Amino acid sequence: MPTALNLATPFDPVEALDDPNEWAAFSRPASEHAACWDSSLLIAGMHCAACSVAIEEALTAMPGVVRAEVSAGSHRARIVWNPSQVVPSALMGVIRKAGYRAVPANDVFARERRLAETRKALWRWLVAGLCMMQVMMYAYPAYVAAPGDLTAEMEHLLRWASWVLTLPVILFSCGPFFLAACKDVLHRRISMDLPVALGMGITFAVSTAGTFDPAGIFGREVYFDSLTMFVFFLLTGRWLELRLRDQTAGALEAVMNRLPGTVERQNAAGGDFERIAVRRLVPGDVIRVLPGEAFPVDGVVLHGTAMADESLLTGESRPVTRGTGDEVVAGSHNLSSAVTVRVVRVGETTRFAGIVALMEEASTAKPHLAQVADRVAKPFLLLVLLAAAGACAFWWTRNPEHALMVAVSVLIVTCPCALSLATPAAMLASAGALARQGVLVRRLQGLEALSLIDTVVFDKTGTLTGEAMKLVDIHVRDGADAFGALAMGASLARQSLHPLSQALVQALLQATAQRGIVVQWSALHVQETPGQGLAGLVQSADAQVPIHLRLGSASFCGVQGESTLVRQVHLSDETGWLASFDLQEELRPDARAAIAALKAEGIDVHLLSGDSAAAVARVAAQLGIRQACGGCAPQDKLDVLRGLQQQGHRVAMVGDGLNDGPVIAGADVSFAFGKAVPVAQARADFVVLGDQLTRIVSAVTQARKTMAVVHQNLAWAVLYNTACIPLAVMGFLPAWLAGLGMAASSLLVVMNALRLSAGVLSSRSV
Repeated sequence: MPTALNLATPFDPVEALDDPNEWAAFSRPASEHAACWDSSLLIAGMHCAACSVAIEEALTAMPGVVRAEVSAGSHRARIVWNPSQVVPSALMGVIRKAGYRAVPANDVFARERRLAETRKALWRWLVAGLCMMQVMMYAYPAYVAAPGDLTAEMEHLLRWASWVLTLPVILFSCGPFFLAACKDVLHRRISMDLPVALGMGITFAVSTAGTFDPAGIFGREVYFDSLTMFVFFLLTGRWLELRLRDQTAGALEAVMNRLPGTVERQNAAGGDFERIAVRRLVPGDVIRVLPGEAFPVDGVVLHGTAMADESLLTGESRPVTRGTGDEVVAGSHNLSSAVTVRVVRVGETTRFAGIVALMEEASTAKPHLAQVADRVAKPFLLLVLLAAAGACAFWWTRNPEHALMVAVSVLIVTCPCALSLATPAAMLASAGALARQGVLVRRLQGLEALSLIDTVVFDKTGTLTGEAMKLVDIHVRDGADAFGALAMGASLARQSLHPLSQALVQALLQATAQRGIVVQWSALHVQETPGQGLAGLVQSADAQVPIHLRLGSASFCGVQGESTLVRQVHLSDETGWLASFDLQEELRPDARAAIAALKAEGIDVHLLSGDSAAAVARVAAQLGIRQACGGCAPQDKLDVLRGLQQQGHRVAMVGDGLNDGPVIAGADVSFAFGKAVPVAQARADFVVLGDQLTRIVSAVTQARKTMAVVHQNLAWAVLYNTACIPLAVMGFLPAWLAGLGMAASSLLVVMNALRLSAGVLSSRSV
């Protein structure tokens, strides 16, 4: 008998997120904490840095939450949590109790919610503007009338009309400020909305008393025109900030939600296609991607030819042709015709997922200067309340009405919105600009470090030179066969991502295609020594006993007299040297331009490589690099790096290989190319998509511009508060002018940061 549905218990859709099958949609396994998950959430209701601090404190107090980071700039939260102690619905419940609302970062309705929030903000702004104009019209006669021109009855009527027109502003336009202030009081905390709400409430109360009780303690003066003007200015700044923030959030969501929700999959019988959810795909499935759709997985084209837009993954804007046998990547778009694709990688294993993870991490990271601003915000707000109370007490004995309005001006003018926005606004804008140029910012702190570097250290193979190399000759010992040696060496090389290994694999594929034969060599128990080579057992299909082989450098393979004219990879067995493979590498097309541009910026360039000293010297001479060292093991590279740092240099490392992992982690700031092995990307501050080295120069220039804008913003915020606070305390700053100054200050900071995103900054402008 079916179980009856209990309609008395309402269903909370958030509880559906507690299903482990749903976690992968907005979370991934935490890399630094075993058995934990790393989730990304969107937070609604935030207005300032104090809000982000309040949410972080609420989350970190929960058992099972390892770490929580909330960005006031992007309104995103990154939470590392242990599923054995806490579930997603509990995380969101704590955020809701703190007075905010959280949804998964991949929520399909996030854009609709953001648009709805923008529309409400626009309506509040319009109501405030309309009422302000009407109130100003009623207040105008009192400013221009000569004594006796206005009768008491007429003056009272105008004031009463102004009070009525101010009610919609207080009840509707100011609603979010009063609601946030009430939440602050209930949760015994303070945010930037509390002083503002107090200022609005006091001004309205004093003006109401002046309207209905002119003979009372607060006198007969009213400030409805100042109040409505202040609210209008404040909402203008908030709405513009919201629009500017939505541009960044919208761009991020456009990337993260780039994959389609459904796709056509061929049924098991290999016949018709049916549309299913993308998350149901598994490797080996055959799908059909129609024109205008995004490829949802990494795969191989089985039938058809299409033009694919891979700009997100490579940074190149020109579409590329993908036909039968070609690879397609998740997140790219099919621009021309339908193709059928065999699924190779899905979900978190795709390259697209790695890029999304990097962008999510960058959007929630807090730079050092932003962390300082967050720590300063709460005590600063407490000082604001104390300053307002002190100013009110000082003026109270002289004029209670004036005392309250002085307190209002202090509360409003000292709001540290500009201070809290100074750093994250600039860095998020810059990160978006770099992403459009093909450079992903993994850590926003990297922009601070990158702006200070004076030395760049390059790896050679796959960085300054192209990843693809060409086999030009094979030398074998007497009695050995060159093709057989290549087949054995390539069987080991298949287990490595190193460019030299991949060159041998490609050479074997070309040789077998030309000869029309199939090579049946397999490798077992292969171990890779970073920077040296590969060792393992190799066996052919018709042999009973495997052969122990070593593939790599001369020292690793026990070879004497390595050539200094070409790049060599050696192969040896139990009896000694077996073969040497001569490989030819080429400089990247823009390598010379990139090195020259770095030197023009006053940056020293070094070259460290595990290749032979002769090969490294040859490349260094071609590029004009004076400081070069070959034959470097990973520890050697790290020692050179630390030596430079001990001399006082700020060092950036650029690499892509497995042996670059330690030095990438030890550098002040680091770059990894988009095709780099995962360990290099996991430790790098920046990931360069595509193959253009000049993007590193662009990143350095952008970082310097970014920090210049950050310093400009911080200087303006400090100067503004330093100048205005004394004026407000002395009673020289009316409330409406204080509101205009606060709104203009925040808007100036955001618009100054927006120049970074728009790409209109020149070196002279900073």
